[in-house]
Amino acid sequence: MIKLAIQESMLQFARTHPQQKYLFFGGKGGVGKTVLAGAAAVGLAGMGKKTLLASTNPVHSLSGLLDQDVFGKATPVTGVANLTALEIDTHDTIERSKVEIREKIDWFLKFAEIRGKADEFIETATMNPAFEESAMFENMIDLIFEDVYEAYVFDTAPTANARRLLGMSSVYSLWVNKMMESRREAQATRLSLSYSKKQEKDPLMDYLLSFRQRMKNAKEILTDPERTAFFFVTLPEALPIAVIKRFIGWFHEFGVPVGGVVVNMVIDPDQVDENADEFVLNRVAMQGEYLKQIEAEFDGSVRAVLPLFETEVRGVEMLRRTAKLLFA
Repeated sequence: MIKLAIQESMLQFARTHPQQKYLFFGGKGGVGKTVLAGAAAVGLAGMGKKTLLASTNPVHSLSGLLDQDVFGKATPVTGVANLTALEIDTHDTIERSKVEIREKIDWFLKFAEIRGKADEFIETATMNPAFEESAMFENMIDLIFEDVYEAYVFDTAPTANARRLLGMSSVYSLWVNKMMESRREAQATRLSLSYSKKQEKDPLMDYLLSFRQRMKNAKEILTDPERTAFFFVTLPEALPIAVIKRFIGWFHEFGVPVGGVVVNMVIDPDQVDENADEFVLNRVAMQGEYLKQIEAEFDGSVRAVLPLFETEVRGVEMLRRTAKLLFA
């Protein structure tokens, strides 16, 4: 295996961050995010931590990875003590969000004395392309706030979606502050035009205040480097390297702590005979060059280098094997 100068391994990083509780794994599609998230969760569970492995990727693959149905319900993983897994049911999340939106719109229409039905507004609200991500974010935060587990490992969507997902606490905060400002102006105008100067209870304002506090708490968790870390998974190839290089900067802008980089699917040149197929020899040479680039680009941030296994990583035993290397 080509050696990179790993200044702080995944295991050392865990030891220097004993309060770390929320781990996210992301990267370009096809780099092995789900496998690495699964291996990290197995490793943490093996350390005695009660761990939840959850997928926030609408295209779930945890059930396939674990050889066990974990869709829609937190399910103990067979053969791994302390580990529970969950593929978040996006459809269920969206339907529940629609119900909540209907209630909020009903509140608004009643308070504003506007004739109309909430259903007339719901389709517009839920047609927003970011609605699914918003619903998924809410579900993720619900899991975190329940605080049932000692460690949470999230298999995220491809990096662009993950960036928006984790950045929603900041976006929501800006939106809520603007909504509250508009709401106060509406209240003042209504009061000035009313014969009665009695201040009525405003359920929508109560909701906004509650929601603002919820987002504040979420942002505190997601930006706390002692509790949260986002790990980027890459291959020794040009495009995945370029993707995470760009997104690391964007994650820093949102204040989401970057835990480091994990390099996946590296062919061990010591296992390749000089008479091997030309395709294999070319891949080894190419990876060698990109490993040098990774060492230069992400100096001090590489936490582990994992090999390309002789078989697919699927099932508990292969995850244990991967976890042993991840936390070596």
